[in-house]
Amino acid sequence: MEGLWSEELRKTFRSGRTRSVEWRKSQLRAILKMLEDHQNHIFNALLQDLSKHPIEVYRDEIGVVKKSANYSLSNVEKWMAPKKGQIPLLFFPSRGEVLPEPLGVVLILVPWNFPISLALDPVIGAISAGNTIVLKLSELAPACSAFLASTIPLYLDHTAIKVIEGGPDIAEQLLQQRWDKIFFTGSPRVGRIVMSEAAKHLTPVTLELGGKCPAILDSLSDPSDIEVAAKRIAGGKWGPCSGQACIAVDYVLVEHEFASILIESLKKTISRFYGGSLENLKNLSRIVNKHHFDRLRNLFKDPIVAASIVYGGSLDEKNLIIEPTILLNPPLDAEIMTEEIFGPLLPIITLTNIQQSIEFINSKPKPLALYAFTKNETFKKQILTETSSGSVTFNDVMPQFLCDTLPFGGVGQSGFGRYHGKYSFDTFSHEKAVLHRSYFLELEPRYPPWNDFKMEFIRLAYKFDYLGLLLLLLGFQLRRTFTSNHLH
Repeated sequence: MEGLWSEELRKTFRSGRTRSVEWRKSQLRAILKMLEDHQNHIFNALLQDLSKHPIEVYRDEIGVVKKSANYSLSNVEKWMAPKKGQIPLLFFPSRGEVLPEPLGVVLILVPWNFPISLALDPVIGAISAGNTIVLKLSELAPACSAFLASTIPLYLDHTAIKVIEGGPDIAEQLLQQRWDKIFFTGSPRVGRIVMSEAAKHLTPVTLELGGKCPAILDSLSDPSDIEVAAKRIAGGKWGPCSGQACIAVDYVLVEHEFASILIESLKKTISRFYGGSLENLKNLSRIVNKHHFDRLRNLFKDPIVAASIVYGGSLDEKNLIIEPTILLNPPLDAEIMTEEIFGPLLPIITLTNIQQSIEFINSKPKPLALYAFTKNETFKKQILTETSSGSVTFNDVMPQFLCDTLPFGGVGQSGFGRYHGKYSFDTFSHEKAVLHRSYFLELEPRYPPWNDFKMEFIRLAYKFDYLGLLLLLLGFQLRRTFTSNHLH
C-alpha cells in the first residue's frame, strides 16, 4: 500500500514546492474552480448517497468549502509570515521569531455524512500550511467518493495530493504507515483505533468525534422566542442530514411546565419544514444504510422507550426513512440516552428546575457542542464556568460551525485538536522557534570555573530585570580590574 505514490508525496514535499505561497494559492483557487465547474455533479452525488436536497447541499457542503477556501486565500500569506517573538532583556542583543512550517505528509480520513465539506475543508487547511496529502474517502458515500477520486486529480497537483477509495481494510493499511499528521472525523470508537495506530509512530492526531450534544431550554416567556427556539432546535436536529451530524442536537433539557409548549411548537415546525406524516416527508435526508437504519430502530424498539414517543416514530424501511420523532422522558438508562443517537430521534428530558441541567450534562461525557436558549446572563455564566464542551452556542444551533474566526473541535471523548480558518492552518503546521544571537556582550558568569559570584549572578538572573544584571556585571568587571591593578 505504501507504493510509489507515498514516495512521490515525500519527494514532492522535500522539493519545497508546496512551501511557496504561489503553490498554496494556486491549489486553493483550483478547489474553487472545481466546485464551480461541478456543482450539479455534487448535487447529484449527494442525492444518490443521502437524498440531500440541493439547497441543503449548497448550505452544508459547497458553500462551506467555498467560504473556507476564499478565507484562506485572503489570509494565507499573512499566516505564513514569521511572527516576532518577545525576547527578555536578559538575552540582549538578540531577536526571536516563530516560523510556521508544514508538517510533511498528512493523512485525512473522511466521514460519510458530509462527504464533500468534511473532505475538502481539512484539505484547505493542509494545503494552506504547505503539506502534501493523502485523502481517504468514505466507502459509505460511494457517489461522492467516486466524484472526488475522479475529479480532484484533474484540478489539484496530483504529485502532492492523492485520493484513496476503499473500505475499512484500506483505512487499516493506511493507519499502519508513518505519517506526519493524521486528521480523522468520525466516531469515538474508530477514533480510539486511529489514535492507537498513530501512537506506534508517535504521529500527532486531530480527532473530530461527537457525543451527545445537549440543548438547554430556559423559561422563555415571550411566545415568539419559543417559536424561534423551536425552529432553531428543529433545524439543528433534523435539518443537517436527518440528525446524522456530530453537532446535531442529541437531546433537550427543559422544565416540566414548559415541555408541552415546546413539544407543540416543535410539532408545528416539523410539519412546516418536513411534512406532517411519513408519506408527505420532504427536505429530509435518508438514513445512510440498512445497518444504521436498524441501529436507530432498535433505539426505540423497547416497549418502555416506545411508550415515551409523543410524535412520529414511523419507518420506511424500503427507502431508509425515519420520521422526525420526539420522545418525552425515555428511561435515562436506555441506550437512546447513553449513546449518541446520530439520527432523527429527539428525547426531551424534563427537570424540576433548569439549574439541574448543569448536573445532568456533567454526568455524561463532554459533548462536542452545547446549546442553551436563555436570556439569563447569570445562567449563561454558570453554563460557561460549570460545564465543559467543545463549544457553547447561546440561542441558536450550529452556526458556530460556519464561523472561520472561531476554533472548531472537541474536548475529552468528543475529540481534541481544532480547525477552521487560521486554526486549520495551525493544525497542519509546526511553529518553529528561532533565536538569533549576537557575538557582542558575552556573559562570563554562565561559564565555569564556578564561584560564589557566578552563583549569585545566575540566581539574580531569574529574579531581576536585565538592567540590574548589567549593573551587577559591570560591578564584577570593575572589581576584577581593581583587583588586577592592586596586585600589580
